[in-house]
Amino acid sequence: MPENIVILLVVIGVLIFSLILILLSRYRRCPSDKIMVIYGKVGTNKDGSARSAKCIHGGAAFVWPVIQAYEYLDLTPISINVDLANALSHQNIRVDVPSRFTVGISTEPGTMQNAAERLLGLKLTEIQELAKDIIFGQLRLVIATMDIEEINTDRDKFVEAVYHNVETELKKIGLRLINVNVTDITDESGYIEALGKEAAAKAINDAKKSVAEKNRDGAIGESQAVKDQRIQVAEANASAIAGENESKAAIAQSDATRREVEADALRRATAAEKIAEAKALEEAYAAQQQAEEARAQRDAATQQADIIVKAKIEKERMELEAEAEAEQARRRARGEADAIYATMEAQARGAQEILAKQAEGFKKLVEAAGGDPNCAVQLMLADKIEELLKTQVEAIKNLKIDKVTVWDSMGGKDGASTTSNFLSSMMKSIPPLNETFKMAGMKIPDFLGSDISDSPETVPAPETDTAKDETAGL
Repeated sequence: MPENIVILLVVIGVLIFSLILILLSRYRRCPSDKIMVIYGKVGTNKDGSARSAKCIHGGAAFVWPVIQAYEYLDLTPISINVDLANALSHQNIRVDVPSRFTVGISTEPGTMQNAAERLLGLKLTEIQELAKDIIFGQLRLVIATMDIEEINTDRDKFVEAVYHNVETELKKIGLRLINVNVTDITDESGYIEALGKEAAAKAINDAKKSVAEKNRDGAIGESQAVKDQRIQVAEANASAIAGENESKAAIAQSDATRREVEADALRRATAAEKIAEAKALEEAYAAQQQAEEARAQRDAATQQADIIVKAKIEKERMELEAEAEAEQARRRARGEADAIYATMEAQARGAQEILAKQAEGFKKLVEAAGGDPNCAVQLMLADKIEELLKTQVEAIKNLKIDKVTVWDSMGGKDGASTTSNFLSSMMKSIPPLNETFKMAGMKIPDFLGSDISDSPETVPAPETDTAKDETAGL
């Protein structure tokens, strides 16, 4: 009995120790360069809705088995090279702004929750591409609200605007903007270069103006010294009246030399000042001319681009319409051709069928004639003889004679009347039956009568007075 109790206690102790080890193995510590995201059943929000994840940075937490799991978000900064080209500024001038952005996953509570919901499971390159798309759009938006002068000269304002816009959008997916480095700004029209030349020309002109002012101050000082000299000389002359006559010649010579030196110095100072002013104006005008030429070239390029783009669009539209009409015409032509071909094919098959049937009939007819083609032809003609005779009779059937007046002198041949000769000739204009058989290569049967051409000519009987009167009545 005691042994069983000991074994039971040992088993219980082992189970408790295993449970402690399992629990300790589910206690996870979060490194300082990562965010631990615990997901599953992690509690509810203040409004009572279920939380999607629990984010921990710089601490540790217990992850319940089965109902919870965890993953890490890396806080390593991500460097993104953004080579923005042809961005449209507020002045409708396209500029190139190559820059480099450094972003990373934010550790702020709300932003960190966004990162857990939108970035968990994504690779570093996928996060980089997602952030790059957001930066491109916001950078274009910032440039569109600023002038070229502001972007080029006031870099702090430009970077601050970029920070504000990009940071706001990046927080929506759990990122924060660490650094922005704009390397250089250029434009395709040369406007920034012209501004630089204008600033350089202004600095040079200011320096030359300063030199001219210094020269002017020197000339004024020299004049003041001459004035003092004259005063001192006059005082010396006043105090030395006794030696005035003796030194008059020397004084006159000294005055002439002094005046010559003064005139030469004044001339050089005035000439130097005028030359400096002329050069300054010349360089200023040259810089202004270059700026105007660059602006004119930009306006001309803009107008030309608008005209060419509209012309190309109109040309492509007309080409597409012409191709569509040509395709419709080709399809209609193919349809008509197919219909004609089908009709002709059907007619050809019908004609072929008729000819085949006729050939089959001719073949049977020749077989019925004992294989003699001539007899077969004669059989065919004999079958059609009725139609031939009917055609002959139809030749004069519809002949209409309104009135015939005959003055018969009874001077016909062999005592026959002229009227009887006329009627006999009219009837002879129709080929006799035996002639029709001869033209067909056949001989009239004996039961139809003998050949009329071989019998002696029948002399018509003389007309009686009654016949003459009837004929005259016609």
